[in-house]
Amino acid sequence: MHPTRTLSRRTGLALGLALALASWSLPAAAQKVVKIGMSGPYTGGAAAYGKDFESAVKLALEDANAAGIKLDGQAVKFELVSEDDAGDPKQAVSVAQRLVDMKVAGVVGHLQSGATIPASKIYFEAGIPQVAPAATNPTFTRQKFNTAMRVIGDDSQVGAAMATYIVSKMGLKSVAVIDDRTAFGKGLADVVASTVPTVGGKVETREYTTDKATDFKAILTSIKSKNVQAIFFGGLNAQAGPLKRQMVDLGMKMPLFGSSISSDEFVEFAGKDAAEGTYSADSGQAIENMPGGPDFVKKFNAKYGKVVMYAPYGYDATNVLINAMKAANSADPKKYLPEIAKLNFKGVTGPIAFDEKGDLRSAAVTFFQVKGGAWVPLETVASK
Repeated sequence: MHPTRTLSRRTGLALGLALALASWSLPAAAQKVVKIGMSGPYTGGAAAYGKDFESAVKLALEDANAAGIKLDGQAVKFELVSEDDAGDPKQAVSVAQRLVDMKVAGVVGHLQSGATIPASKIYFEAGIPQVAPAATNPTFTRQKFNTAMRVIGDDSQVGAAMATYIVSKMGLKSVAVIDDRTAFGKGLADVVASTVPTVGGKVETREYTTDKATDFKAILTSIKSKNVQAIFFGGLNAQAGPLKRQMVDLGMKMPLFGSSISSDEFVEFAGKDAAEGTYSADSGQAIENMPGGPDFVKKFNAKYGKVVMYAPYGYDATNVLINAMKAANSADPKKYLPEIAKLNFKGVTGPIAFDEKGDLRSAAVTFFQVKGGAWVPLETVASK
């Protein structure tokens, strides 16, 4: 065989292989990375909520990447940048600044109102859209920040519904109100306390604790000495569970009411027997009654395990950003932020469309009760 011809053939094969490899690698190289920031409590008493929420955002981005979305003719890959705020307001502000510095295109979060509200100023000043899945304190969307939206009802809706349910529906006229002094717990308790008298009830006492407390016997002993038919607690599972267990220890038989405590974690903290009969009023519908709930549960469970509580809202919040980017054909916050106000799509949790404040145009409140060691939905009422 002629050496020159052999060399030519080898050169041709090598060139062909190089071109093939280059061609094969082009789509990946052409992808534009779009960073989506998120933050929640991945450590501390609310960590179970935070990890649940984080998994949902991951799932939403995985679905978006699988769909092969293009913006302005270029394939994009959504990349998650997730930071732990531990539910702490100061840490949340530091996290927000880090996410801004990392040039995220949008933010899903934070989870708790106490972290979400102070962080929102950082995002507003940077012009970065922020969609909260669970921050229910009304202040969040009343700061006139056009970057702030939420996909869940607020405390004014849930608190008023809860107070009406206790007094009007159940006929319990004498109520003790306790809160953990967080933006969520206090904000919700304030609404309950102010609404109870308007529907024919009376707040016999108002007590306070913290979101780190585990011993509530002094507060409960004080309440026990008063003519109280119901106790409302503004706070989360890490305090609500031990509180209910200590009520039983003290022989207090009046029901405990709360909000956003309708998870297995509460039953675990309180103990199955002590948890029995507890009520929770939560924004939205029971997950099995959400329009996309059953399908979401199957998909989420297969990859991340059992839904704790806020996963469906985290998934919808992420899709607010993605759908607005698609509508604007851009991941530039300046270009896609105006599209958020125009959105109207079917989310897992229900219709997603915002009013002028950044709140959902329609929301609902569902009441749950522990029966046989499990939370059972009782009824859903429209809140606006």
